[in-house]
Amino acid sequence: MNIKFTKMHGAGNDFVVIDAINQTVNLSAEQIRHIADRHMGVGCDQLLLVERPTRDDADFRYRIFNADGSEVEQCGNGARCFVRFVHDHSLTQQHEIRVETASGIIVPKLENDGRVTVNMGAPRFEPVDIPFVATERALTYTLDVAGKDLTICALSMGNPHAVLLVDDVDTAPVTTSGALIEIHPRFPNRVNAGFMQIVDRSHIRLRVFERGAGETLACGTGACAAVVAGISLGLLDQQVEVSTHGGTLTISWGGGNTPVWLTGPTVNVFEAEISL
Repeated sequence: MNIKFTKMHGAGNDFVVIDAINQTVNLSAEQIRHIADRHMGVGCDQLLLVERPTRDDADFRYRIFNADGSEVEQCGNGARCFVRFVHDHSLTQQHEIRVETASGIIVPKLENDGRVTVNMGAPRFEPVDIPFVATERALTYTLDVAGKDLTICALSMGNPHAVLLVDDVDTAPVTTSGALIEIHPRFPNRVNAGFMQIVDRSHIRLRVFERGAGETLACGTGACAAVVAGISLGLLDQQVEVSTHGGTLTISWGGGNTPVWLTGPTVNVFEAEISL
């Protein structure tokens, strides 16, 4: 089976994007892991499938698979690459599209400057919606990680996130604590662990250990979750620049049930074909 694909990245968060409308694509978890492998395959944080929608109010269906082959609900940087892909490959002429995901409809928009803005929907804080094991909703929770109590904010941006405040992201235990938080039993579907350093009220630095992928150079939903957590704690303004190892993202949130807006760059790296 030969599959044509495009390698893309959004602020260093890299993807293999596959048009499953104009070619037949039926990938096993093992094949996805092979494609994602940075030594034996193409290499990516996530694999994205562009499909026809299954509902009348959407233009496309968007499926996301982590490097370990698991399918997940949402990916903000992937959503930005998605709209750039369908536009560049003449699958649509619209600059703003409605996209069906496992967590609902999102509406990404290709801006005139080439960046992409995505309405990520409103954050969800109820433990059952994250999901997170807790007796009641709280602004912060204490999480026992390897015998050490960590203070986290827990929320969903269409996928689960735990956000921790740190003094310096460069020295934060992202790979060690992040790996333990990802599989913590209080997160039954696993979780993305974000380590946030507040520079000032309109600027943060962020590293994210993503479930099923490990630490990535950027995480769109992770950036949204971190900013939402910081605003909820009264530490950040409504628009924040998020510096990641892969680039800068802009997040805006008006609070409450209003949507979170994610804006950032997208890059086409190359196009090719892989034989599986």
